[in-house]
Amino acid sequence: MELLLTKTIQTLLLPPGLMILLMVAGTLLMTRFYRTGKIMVLTGIALLILASMPVVADFAITLLQNRPAVAKAELEHPTARAIVILAGGRIRNSPEYGHDIPSSSVLQRLHYGAKLHRDTGLPILLSGGIVFKNSNVSEAQLMQQVLVQDLKTPVRWREDHSKTTWENAVFSKAILEKEGIKRIYLVTQAWHMPRSVMAFEAVGFDVIPAPTAFYAQGGDDPLLLRVLPQASALNTMHNAMHEIIGILWYKLRYIGFGD
Repeated sequence: MELLLTKTIQTLLLPPGLMILLMVAGTLLMTRFYRTGKIMVLTGIALLILASMPVVADFAITLLQNRPAVAKAELEHPTARAIVILAGGRIRNSPEYGHDIPSSSVLQRLHYGAKLHRDTGLPILLSGGIVFKNSNVSEAQLMQQVLVQDLKTPVRWREDHSKTTWENAVFSKAILEKEGIKRIYLVTQAWHMPRSVMAFEAVGFDVIPAPTAFYAQGGDDPLLLRVLPQASALNTMHNAMHEIIGILWYKLRYIGFGD
């Protein structure tokens, strides 16, 4: 129930939910408080346009990509003892496969995790459970199928219970602590890395970020295309705001603002 409430609040706070909420609430208010309602509607429209502009979305997502790729020297002489790859969604009932498969963003993580394993020889832990009870297969199980069957990469451990990035950290710690493993390579999207590192370090891991799928800005596109609203830019802004709000939430609920 708590997870459903959290997801609902996220939907209302993130683009385009926040903008639509402002416009709907403003329209309703205009019947009695015309000026206030009009301001809310115009604010919602303005924010929706801004969030849909590639130049604005690019700037927001780039702020989160503050961890560099793993250095070549580190790969040649690895200092971590395990690779942790985080789940991040699924495609349900994929018709061409006949069952659930990992989302495209998770496939990016798996491909890089497999490369990291080949480069270092380190064992892999997959972390991801069942977010809502409409499946009996965890995300980690789906990830393992891809790694083992398609990428011919072995999986040492599987964590099947986490529903959030914070739980990824907590439940992965319970597994690797028994193995005496503290220093890890952490694999996830570059823009998801700040919140992930925060969570894993908070539970006691020594994290070497191993980001993948860096978001490339459209710097070569004409300025006109970068300021015209686009659906892809709105999705990018959604991801950026999700991470920013997530970082603040983790600081508030789990970690505190003392650091």
